[in-house]
Amino acid sequence: MSQTDDDWDADLKDETADEFLQHKIKPPRSIEHRPAVSSKLSGNGSTTDLSRAPVYPTPRRKDSQGLKPQFEGLVRDPGNSLHMIYHPTLSPDTHTEAEIERLNARIKRINKFKRILQSSTVDLNELRTISWNGIPDELRPMAWQMLLGYLPANSDRRINTLERKRKEFVDGVKQAFVRGTAGLDQAIWHQISIDVPRTNPHIPLYGFETTQRSLERILYVWAIRHPASGYVQGINDLVTPFFQVFLSAYIDGDVEIFNPNSLPKEVLDVVEADSFWCLTKLLDGIQDNYIHTQPGIQRQVTGLRDLVQRIDNSLTKHLAEQGVEFIQFSFRWMNCMLMRELSVKNTIRMWDTYMAEEGQAGFSEFHLYVCAAFLVKWSEQLQKMDFQETMMFLQALPTQNWGEKEMEILLSEAFLWQSLFRNSSAHLRQGGAAHVPTINL
Repeated sequence: MSQTDDDWDADLKDETADEFLQHKIKPPRSIEHRPAVSSKLSGNGSTTDLSRAPVYPTPRRKDSQGLKPQFEGLVRDPGNSLHMIYHPTLSPDTHTEAEIERLNARIKRINKFKRILQSSTVDLNELRTISWNGIPDELRPMAWQMLLGYLPANSDRRINTLERKRKEFVDGVKQAFVRGTAGLDQAIWHQISIDVPRTNPHIPLYGFETTQRSLERILYVWAIRHPASGYVQGINDLVTPFFQVFLSAYIDGDVEIFNPNSLPKEVLDVVEADSFWCLTKLLDGIQDNYIHTQPGIQRQVTGLRDLVQRIDNSLTKHLAEQGVEFIQFSFRWMNCMLMRELSVKNTIRMWDTYMAEEGQAGFSEFHLYVCAAFLVKWSEQLQKMDFQETMMFLQALPTQNWGEKEMEILLSEAFLWQSLFRNSSAHLRQGGAAHVPTINL
């Protein structure tokens, strides 16, 4: 096997770390780092205001910082990512046995995903099962698109489907912005233009102009295609995990600090299009959360109150005594999928599990149990607080340092509550008084 073969691990089975070390694979080629090209430079070098126009930066490819050299193949077919996964080389002389064991486990897990995704027709049930406990970063873009039903399970249909759907989005952008921002629905555009700069302000990626223009295009085209709901605050949060995950497929390094201003147009086009269509798939399953009066969220808030009452009646009673209504804090939990309470990285991990639930029930049914586990986690502290202290605490929960371990615990507890109470879902919706044992964590 050639050391420079990009397909070096295409047929790699559950090989151990020691066996892996014998291959002595060279790392991927590094990309020369050059200064990013400003998205405000026009073709003749003069300064032009592109702050609202649907214009893409088109720098030379050699100016693209951190872009994978194989990006053209990934643009055409996400399946090519399966042959571009590199693992670090660990030596027993310089790394602990635990580190080598972790690498070994990672290699095995990646190859389990690869065996599923490389099938001519992917078994979606098998993919859901393995995805529930998390998807490796390198495989998440393809796995998400497949779990949401955007990328066909049949490999023969993928290239044509992606070309058609991506072109449809790009054409939709051109049509919507044919007259610049002057021809837009100004009420929708005004709200989007206010919300986008406020989206994840603590993450450098979302402060770049190119990112903000991309999010505006995605959100506006979605809004005009869904007049029954239109744009609602909170949808701007929901698009960011998709944008972040799909952008990560084309770059090396930390996506949250990546400056996309130098991306080639074809890469930015597909990241936007894929984000748009997957956002559409997600929202199609929870559309009644965003129509007039948001009845889906109202039902979830009621369901959460009834569920927490069965899990931790003393907490529910204390909140009522303090005059704390569930809708006062949990409306945002439903509207933004806990994205204001958790980091984007933790949200992405949580969405692995949500997408693994049958029929996208994760974003509606399972999310309710996650919110219940999330609230009950703070039960002891909350029961010592008055109204003002409770509201301040719930609006700024101490989750800044949460990582994978905390998310795994939260999802496991949610699964426990779902296992115990799923058969009582009708009672939860109707506020029935079925006898269910109280369990304290």
